[in-house]
Amino acid sequence: MEEDEKEAHEEGSTVPAQGPGLQYSLFLQNEDLIDKLKLLNYEEEYVSSSSSHRPISRHYFVDSTNVGEQFVLFTTLCGWLIQKAINPDFAMPQEFDDPNATISNILSELRNKQVPVDFPPNKLKSGYGEQCLYVLDQLSDLALIGEAFTWSRAQPVEEDDEEIDVGADQAEITAEQFDEDENVAVAEDDDDGILIDLQSAPIPGVDSSQHSEQPLESILHSETDANSWKLEVERMAPQLKITIRQDTKDWRMHLEQMQTYRNVVGELMSATWPSLDNMSKELEKNLERIATREKHLNNQLEGLLNQLRVAQDRLAESKEKYKEASGGITERTQTLQRISDEIEQIKEQIDEQGQRNSDGAPMVRIKQALMKLESDITTMDVQIGVIEQSLLQSQLKDRVAYSADSYAHF
Repeated sequence: MEEDEKEAHEEGSTVPAQGPGLQYSLFLQNEDLIDKLKLLNYEEEYVSSSSSHRPISRHYFVDSTNVGEQFVLFTTLCGWLIQKAINPDFAMPQEFDDPNATISNILSELRNKQVPVDFPPNKLKSGYGEQCLYVLDQLSDLALIGEAFTWSRAQPVEEDDEEIDVGADQAEITAEQFDEDENVAVAEDDDDGILIDLQSAPIPGVDSSQHSEQPLESILHSETDANSWKLEVERMAPQLKITIRQDTKDWRMHLEQMQTYRNVVGELMSATWPSLDNMSKELEKNLERIATREKHLNNQLEGLLNQLRVAQDRLAESKEKYKEASGGITERTQTLQRISDEIEQIKEQIDEQGQRNSDGAPMVRIKQALMKLESDITTMDVQIGVIEQSLLQSQLKDRVAYSADSYAHF
């Protein structure tokens, strides 16, 4: 495991040489992995399945924090994803399993799904790094595909009709207001305009002789009826209204509201700031008093605290000795109990044997057995004598035959 950590740190040191942004890609990959796990509802299904499982931070698998814990969480998380995506019968890895076998099982499941694995299995023993994030990312993608996950369409927030009406009323601009603004703009533009004499040069295509025969002798007056003009204005004014649709989510619609809230917050802050300032000063004074008092008590009780520590050490030693002594007493008590049980069994056997000996029937049986033994012994003695006699005769015959043969040679 230590060699894997060194290799991982050496690889991490070479990342900046490849590019300044490459060293942050692992952080983004880990964040994407956490988002996918949340979509898979791992907080309820994975974390609650065992007390050793816990929620994972957004950058947990980027760097080394606790290699043993990271490896256990990595393997169990892979097992949970494999059960969801590939093989429901996959055995969940345990803490004391062989790490090589566990990693081999995980990679074999990935290869069964045609996922390319172009790195050595030892890279996964550290429990963190690019390879671990790659395996978890592929398994989470397979799990999302297996559950047929799809994004749901966003539901718009229902807006209040009253707010829309108020916004529309405020956004209505009449044609008269536009005319006023345009007239002001035209007046400003015409202040520096160039005066043109229309009679100075003839306009091509227009016969100017008619106009020259009847020159302007007085101011022209309008022949339009004022009442009919007012009626026409009243008829067309509603049609000339322009309504600009406003979005309630636009910040411009809430600008006045924000300014109002800002003023209210400013007034509240100006009213509460002195009391908060006084409260903070009082808290600082009280904390200083508490710290001073604590130092004073520590100085006064330092000797007693040292005595307490010494007494606690002695108490711990006494407890250890008591445990050792109580362990020996327990063993001796068990031995005594075993010996007592054996003595009780022997006493019971002696009592049973005494009861048997007190009866007359066993004695008769013993005498009969002795008589039978004596008769058997006598029979065996006779048989032994017969056998000895036959052996002696055979030996004599052998000697006679041997002597006869020897004389025959001479």
